[in-house]
Amino acid sequence: MTALIESIRTLFDLGGWVMLPLSVLSVVSLALIGERALFWAMTGSRRRTARLRIVNEKVQQGDLAGAESLLDSDGSVYAAVLRPVLRSARRSGEAGEVEAQGLQAIEAVRGRIERFGAWLSATVTAAPMLGILGTVVGIIQSFRLLGQESAVADPTEAAAGIAQALYTTAFGLVIAMLVLFPLVLFRSHAERCLARLESLIAVIAAAPRQRERV
Repeated sequence: MTALIESIRTLFDLGGWVMLPLSVLSVVSLALIGERALFWAMTGSRRRTARLRIVNEKVQQGDLAGAESLLDSDGSVYAAVLRPVLRSARRSGEAGEVEAQGLQAIEAVRGRIERFGAWLSATVTAAPMLGILGTVVGIIQSFRLLGQESAVADPTEAAAGIAQALYTTAFGLVIAMLVLFPLVLFRSHAERCLARLESLIAVIAAAPRQRERV
């Protein structure tokens, strides 16, 4: 543990002040990735997927009350959207009103579905740019030393600026890559979730008309 702390301290000393915002970005991004991973693990669990399948079957059979009762104890975004849509379908049966209610319900939960996406996306862009900033700062320091009238007595003084450039660039790229892959995965989950909600809303909107024709 002591060796790890010492290594981190050395890394900060070599990387310079740019390592501080990079570290903040990495810690915050990892926390947000953990929250999103937990959210999608719960939202896309097998039990919840099986429940949605049963809800779909009941809606197609015309049992809207039974479908709604299955969602009473569900705290997911699916239930938050489908409950008001099912109530609207049971109350009016008009497909247009049901679809309008569905779109309104989706917009109400879109923030939960796409939460922290903007921050993670900004991190993917900002981390390499901060790394490049550290590179520029380090090279400026090196050239400032080399440009002095007096000769540089210790070559490591100039090498320190080059090391800062390399460390910050590498750290920024590592952060960007570590955030990029979860971001792509979370976006895929969000698109799949929204598509599933739209499909279920279409089924609910069509169900009252099917019962009327029977």
